[in-house]
Amino acid sequence: MSTPVTLEDIWALFRETDRKFQETDRKFQETDRPLKEQGRLIEEQGVQIGGPGNKFGSFTEGLALPSMEKILRHRFGVEVVSPSVRLSRGGQHLEIDVQVPADFQPRRFDRAALPPSSDCKNS
Repeated sequence: MSTPVTLEDIWALFRETDRKFQETDRKFQETDRPLKEQGRLIEEQGVQIGGPGNKFGSFTEGLALPSMEKILRHRFGVEVVSPSVRLSRGGQHLEIDVQVPADFQPRRFDRAALPPSSDCKNS
């Protein structure tokens, strides 16, 4: 035969449950602290790595764009060259380094009338 449960027994169980919840909460907080620090470090490293990467990309674009623009203008007769077009829509981002209109019609030309390739480099 079991003894009847008293109100004091129920209160003791509540206190024990509360103590365990507090202990679990403390453990979660102890675990959360290092995770937040790790997240901060990862974000910081991303910025450190991304900065030079973006600068290198801009540097190489700066070297390539003038030559590409000269080739498009001299060899293909392109009149409109749009460098660095950026589009953002609905949280999506797109960057186009060089854009030429879709309705571009290459002009007909005689190869002999083209400037020598060395002229493209210097103009």
